[in-house]
Amino acid sequence: MTILLLGSGGREHALAWKILQSTKCSKLFVAPGNAGTETIAKNINISPTDFAAIKNFANQEKIDMVVVGPEDPLVAGIYDFFKNDESLKHIPVIGPSKVGAQLEGSKEFAKEFLVKNSIPTAAYGSFTKETLEKGQQFLETLEPPYVLKADGLAAGKGVLIIQDLEEAKTELANMLVGEKFGQASSKVVIEEFLDGIELSCFVLTDGKNYKILPTAKDYKRIGEGDTGLNTGGMGAVSPVPFADTVLLEKIENRIVKPTISGLQKDGIEYKGFIFIGLINVKNEPMVIEYNVRMGDPETEVVIPRLKSDLVELFLAVANEKLDQATLEIDPRSATTIMVVSGGYPEDYEKGKVISGIKSVSDSIVFHAGTKMADGQIVTNGGRVLAVTSYGDNFKEAIQKSYQNIGKLNFDKMYFRKDIGFDL
Repeated sequence: MTILLLGSGGREHALAWKILQSTKCSKLFVAPGNAGTETIAKNINISPTDFAAIKNFANQEKIDMVVVGPEDPLVAGIYDFFKNDESLKHIPVIGPSKVGAQLEGSKEFAKEFLVKNSIPTAAYGSFTKETLEKGQQFLETLEPPYVLKADGLAAGKGVLIIQDLEEAKTELANMLVGEKFGQASSKVVIEEFLDGIELSCFVLTDGKNYKILPTAKDYKRIGEGDTGLNTGGMGAVSPVPFADTVLLEKIENRIVKPTISGLQKDGIEYKGFIFIGLINVKNEPMVIEYNVRMGDPETEVVIPRLKSDLVELFLAVANEKLDQATLEIDPRSATTIMVVSGGYPEDYEKGKVISGIKSVSDSIVFHAGTKMADGQIVTNGGRVLAVTSYGDNFKEAIQKSYQNIGKLNFDKMYFRKDIGFDL
């Protein structure tokens, strides 16, 4: 098969690495890709949201399957675009329909879906600038800290957690009236704060059947001890040590099953990944959010733990035969540490030459924000590389990643030295 993978991050490099292990893939294109995907596949300079260019390319190269990495093309409706086009409808797209993608595209849609399907989640209210005063009154009914979420896509940065009531009221106005996150915060969801430890559950579904992939936990804050600004994720661990069989059964029965049956009840087409962001509150799992694709950097620990052929699983999804596929998991732990640009998640410089990648051994280096320039690999984003390792337990795996990070170098390189500290 000739496969087209959309995206340019660490998640896409990890997916490309796994897709190419399949005997079913003869050629892989990545649009637009990065310096890592360039060494193993063919990069194509097309934006994942440029549907017209993707159509031309898919027809020209006789693409047999499209795998969608990031959320933007899914929310913009790439699944429906292929399905409704005479020349494309034979090509399966791994990712949900436009309506299904609203689980991530709209926080309000997701909360309504959770409540309607009796899936445990925090109490909430949804507000616009016209109802700003009601939103501020709703804040008064909650205990601190206060959780404010931009309704739309804000690249993982649209959530504020605030201790002070007056500050929360001011920030609500900043989001709704001051357009702090642009269009994404024209509507804001206010939630009660849940106190517990977070983890992520990943599900692959054909809309009827599902397979639960390994659990993972990522670390969002830039600073050690989970301090400082939110990022796209500074590292991840899989499996999550505290996710025992009792908790996993609760997750499957109370969250995964009603999610899949909720999609069926609403007639929502969904052929792809569901990322369920959970919080474990006194051994009771509750949903914080849905994402409609794999997480990043969690992909860099979940996908390396799959022993099964990923393309075979994707074909089973496309043909609605996922119940007939087998999912085999590597029993070892996997960890990944993100190496980022100095200044990230705020201002940072690009174009720094990266050295040492070839001297890494016993770890996998997945590229995120990198590109080739004059024959050298240079930085091209905030999160630059993900160093993934296996171990008999997460501590052993983390140690390997840190040893190998010691071989890497670029100007102002930064990474957290405490991933897994709370486990």
